[in-house]
Amino acid sequence: MTPKTTDSLGIILFAHGSRDPQWRAPIEAVAMQISARQPDALVRCAYLEICEPSLLDAASDLIAAGARQLRVFPLFLGVGKHAREDLPLLISQVKAAHPDVRIELLPAAGEYAQMTALMAEIAMA
Repeated sequence: MTPKTTDSLGIILFAHGSRDPQWRAPIEAVAMQISARQPDALVRCAYLEICEPSLLDAASDLIAAGARQLRVFPLFLGVGKHAREDLPLLISQVKAAHPDVRIELLPAAGEYAQMTALMAEIAMA
C-alpha cells in the first residue's frame, strides 16, 4: 500500500473574524466538508481578529497534531489589505515560530474561477 502524501498536511481556513457567533458557521462548515471528505485531514479555522484561534495558534495546534506542512486558504472574496498585507505578516510570524514547517499560502477564495462561476450560478438559479 502506498503511504498517503497528505498525512503530514495541515489545512488552515483563514477568515476575518466577527463578534457574531453565527458568522463563523460558513467557515466551520467548510472545515466540516474537508473532514467529511477526508476523515484523517488535519484542518483548523483561524481568524485575523476578534475570534480565536489566531493563525499562529491554529498552526501550532496543527503542528502539535503532526502536520509538517501547512496550507493556508484565505476565505476572502476580495484581495484587500488583509490578504495583501496583514496575512503575509502573519505567515512570517508562523514561519519564524516553526522554521522547519513548509507553509503554502493559497490565493484568496475569490481569486478562483471556480468560486466566481459558482456564485454566478447560484445568483442565476
